[in-house]
Amino acid sequence: MGLLDSFKSLLGGGSVRDTTGYWIYVRCRRCGEVIKTRVDLHNDLSPRDEGGFVVSKTLVGSERCFERIETTLNFDENRRLVERVIVRGEFITAQEFDAAGKN
Repeated sequence: MGLLDSFKSLLGGGSVRDTTGYWIYVRCRRCGEVIKTRVDLHNDLSPRDEGGFVVSKTLVGSERCFERIETTLNFDENRRLVERVIVRGEFITAQEFDAAGKN
């Protein structure tokens, strides 16, 4: 147990849950590199004319081919994901990301 873990347990906190973020996990279609990024649900989203919110992120890996992976995520008025679109990549799960050896 590290010093930070000891301090958290002293304050009564176990694991810290991220309630203001949404994590995106993707795999590059060209080279297979996996990438993750965080969307801040309070600062990154832009309002949409038809209601709800939208955010676009361009992800670029750091290991292989440097392909530009374009993502667009649409959220409802309560900031819950309702649609996601990706170009030059595929969405993967957190488990798939971890299995690829990227933590």
